[in-house]
Amino acid sequence: MDLKSTYHEPVMLSECLEGLNIQPEGVYADVTFGGGGHSRAILEKLTTGRLLVFDQDPDAAANAAEFKDDKRFTFIAANFRHLKRYLKLHKADKVDGILGDLGVSSHQINTPERGFSTRFDADLDMRMNPNIEKTAREVINSRSSAELQRILGMYGEVTNARTAAEAIFTSRHSTPIDTVADLKGILLKYAPKHRENKYFAQVFQALRIEVNDELAVLEEFLTQVPEVLNPGGRLVVMSYHSLEDRLVKNFILKGKFDGELEKDFYGNAIRPLSSVTRKPVEATAEEVARNPRARSAKLRIAEKV
Repeated sequence: MDLKSTYHEPVMLSECLEGLNIQPEGVYADVTFGGGGHSRAILEKLTTGRLLVFDQDPDAAANAAEFKDDKRFTFIAANFRHLKRYLKLHKADKVDGILGDLGVSSHQINTPERGFSTRFDADLDMRMNPNIEKTAREVINSRSSAELQRILGMYGEVTNARTAAEAIFTSRHSTPIDTVADLKGILLKYAPKHRENKYFAQVFQALRIEVNDELAVLEEFLTQVPEVLNPGGRLVVMSYHSLEDRLVKNFILKGKFDGELEKDFYGNAIRPLSSVTRKPVEATAEEVARNPRARSAKLRIAEKV
């Protein structure tokens, strides 16, 4: 199977490239390599520059093979929460731009055995990195009812999170919940009529975020960005749900994830990044019609002060 062909079409490709403000001799990082769509376009704009890419998924690593003879390209098989450490390891302490396309890839969703999709029956897995131990099955079968309620409510914004958590907690005592079908069978009666697909998507989103520690990873990544960006360097981040977008927005605006914006003695804002766009950039109607995944994407661009 051609893995590259199963990955999603790059979302807002031209907007991302414009946001990065690529210089031919610059050093850039794509922290979510995936199928390599964004990376390929970045490389086309580089002459003597460098591109370092991150991805923790072994399937994504296979896509890097086409660039193996390109001395400008470095593949890093790691989670981007380790951004600073691996950039330093590869002698790229400072970069001129960082791109992050957050969320699950089409390849991961469309590979049944990965357990990301509600469309296929498979083991409840949902690991972006198959080498980590925690799976969705482990979360479902070991967490307390209160913890399951927190996960579903906070990460999936599931309105009846308490009811769903209690149903899961009760059901697993008689029979373990191992597969996508098992979980959907338990929760079907609690899904709003004619909105079952959206309901299951919210439940699966919550489990995926928990399994992959996604929000903590994003926070760790963002706090390292000001340290590794050169002055005038760009951060371009595309998110697909409100929890991610809120973290990105707050960090760009305030240099932290909560609380008020801090100011110096003279009333000047203390923050390492400056927002380039007043509002998040969204995909055009034409792109959404061509690539439905772009519908929920919000692109934020910031510059190192």
